[in-house]
Amino acid sequence: MKYLAALAGLLCATAPAAAKDFGQQGTVFPIVEPDLLEQIRAKLQRLEASGETARLNADLKKRTIARVNRPEPVAGLGVASSPRQWTFDPTITVEADISDDKGRLIISAGTRVNPLDTVGLRQKLIFIDGDDAQQVAWAIKNYRQADAKLILVRGAPLDLMRARQRRFYFDQGGTLVKRFGIRAVPAIVEQQGRILLVREVPLRKPQGTQS
Repeated sequence: MKYLAALAGLLCATAPAAAKDFGQQGTVFPIVEPDLLEQIRAKLQRLEASGETARLNADLKKRTIARVNRPEPVAGLGVASSPRQWTFDPTITVEADISDDKGRLIISAGTRVNPLDTVGLRQKLIFIDGDDAQQVAWAIKNYRQADAKLILVRGAPLDLMRARQRRFYFDQGGTLVKRFGIRAVPAIVEQQGRILLVREVPLRKPQGTQS
């Protein structure tokens, strides 16, 4: 008898509850995902119709020309006030095997390679501030185009080329001066055997120095 009572209680406890409709409790909105590409296309069409696209293109062209004419100056450089020189060893250690297009090993991993052994630095590298008239005049006077490359860290290379009839380069992002450890200009990089000699050369005499 106790067993039947327990079984009946279990069945009552596990019986499914009756479903009940409580009605709509609030406003129901359909889920609509806007088409992102359509939104972008519509915005572009509005910009085109208003002439905004043409204005943005003109601004971009203007900024691009300005950046070409006057690149971003290399940050952190000063004017050389005292002589400083050091050597730079361009030797690198090859991290992985280098093979030709037929799979033949050219250089094995771990080999130390000096680029100057195969490609020498034919011209000196002269780093100057293109906005400093004294540095520009000094570089042009002392270094022929065949002997040196004039590399700006600041200034307008195209304007200088037109005015001086001489080719000028620009160290974009300061890649070279950082690589060589240059902190001030003018600076000179030249090859001496299997190393490079780097010099910072002051043009102005230190204050207090008598001629």
